[in-house]
Amino acid sequence: MTRIDKTAAGAIGVEAINMTMRFGDFTALDNVSINIGAGTFHALLGENGAGKSTLVKCIMGFYHATSGQLLVAGREEHMTDPKVAQSLRLGMVYQHFTLVPSLTAAENLVISRADAPAVIDWRSERRRLDAFMATMPFSVPLDQPVSRLAAGEKQKLEILKQLYLGNRFLILDEPTSVLTPAEADEVLTHVRGLTQAGEITVLMITHKFREVTAFADEVSILRRGKYVGGGRVDEMSIDEMSRAMMGEAPQISERTRHETDRQPILTLRGIRAQDRSGLKSIEIDDVTLHSGEILGIAGISGNGQMELMEILTGQRRTFGGSITVNGRPYAATRAEARAHEIRYLPEEPLRNACAPRMSVAENLAFRMFDEGRGGGTAFWKDGRAIARNAVSLIDGFRVKTTSPAARIASLSGGNVQRAVLGRELTGGVRVLIVSNPCFGLDFNAVSTIRDRLIDARNSGTAILLISEDLDEIMELSDRILVMSEGRVTYETPIATANVAEIGQHMAGHG
Repeated sequence: MTRIDKTAAGAIGVEAINMTMRFGDFTALDNVSINIGAGTFHALLGENGAGKSTLVKCIMGFYHATSGQLLVAGREEHMTDPKVAQSLRLGMVYQHFTLVPSLTAAENLVISRADAPAVIDWRSERRRLDAFMATMPFSVPLDQPVSRLAAGEKQKLEILKQLYLGNRFLILDEPTSVLTPAEADEVLTHVRGLTQAGEITVLMITHKFREVTAFADEVSILRRGKYVGGGRVDEMSIDEMSRAMMGEAPQISERTRHETDRQPILTLRGIRAQDRSGLKSIEIDDVTLHSGEILGIAGISGNGQMELMEILTGQRRTFGGSITVNGRPYAATRAEARAHEIRYLPEEPLRNACAPRMSVAENLAFRMFDEGRGGGTAFWKDGRAIARNAVSLIDGFRVKTTSPAARIASLSGGNVQRAVLGRELTGGVRVLIVSNPCFGLDFNAVSTIRDRLIDARNSGTAILLISEDLDEIMELSDRILVMSEGRVTYETPIATANVAEIGQHMAGHG
């Protein structure tokens, strides 16, 4: 392995050749070749699950590629460990900050060094830091605790940390996901300046076409683990990039759909809330869900979909607007959800909709254990009723379990999903709110769950489907909304839906 002088200036290039990564029978990366030339700003595009993270983890030594070569500065290297990447001046700025909030910016920089002394001579270190900062195109207040820095300043500090460590090839993973548009432009302008000066090479994972066209020299596009297109940004249109990233429109399933008389059920107007970072706002101006329809909410991860789910389930506080069900205010309490027959299937149901240490039967009883005769409240559990309910749902939804008494955590992901869906679709259901219902499931589980959703829709249930899988949205939805930057930015009926156009709006370029 070649050891590169950490004190040497200048960008270095990286080339992956026929990179393949398999996890058992699953191929996450399939014969991908990508060349990031020294001193270039290279964008990596692709939907969630396209293989972007797998590729950069192979480059950085977190994964050992099943096959393929990696060239660093023109020499073949074997990334057996992240320390190898660091020794070759390869660094990565992660989507979420890795700084210590209680320490100052200066302290974060110094402790990031492998040779940081046990007892730090701050007078000497501060002279070195001041000399380093004088060579940088942007600065941050070194004496401020990181917890007091704005998001843009934290992102700058993450980049400064990599440069301080001597790294000259930087991977930026969604670097603007927690920044305002103004902060994003400022940070990326500085980064582009460093590439143009030949000081660093950048590979940026992004979903935003605007950032690609404004800052990148070249782009590579992955879809389902394969390289599907790329080249110089000034030689590709946004439409070409979008089509490569999204692919052709999927074939709509032949599942039978019955048209019903659609009536407005659930309405959101003027909703305002903070996102998970606390730095941006979620603003839903006007959304109405009708009976007998599946309303798909498409969007790239981190654009407000999960916050929308939390708002509708009463887990996120709003500071403006209203939610109504059948014209009446709705605050998502258990009593209101029961009265209006509203059910939920959140993402990762084992963590978000189950008690993992309780039995399958007990988890399946969460909707009925306290219901007495005539709709009243039961004060004592009816063990026989719980057992009958479990047998019925296990059989009806084909849940594979050794016994109703087995812990639900012992089930496979697909069977947990079937069990929770069975519980939520039992009895009268007027509204079903689901989030990424088929994430990580095998083909048979996916087919079963999608069939059940269509059956519920055909029976008149109003379904709000939040999904990062555009194929799923296209296959199941009657109407599609796109969320970007915490807002609904586009709407289309399925009859006229265009995958490339939806993709552009998902990437904030509508």
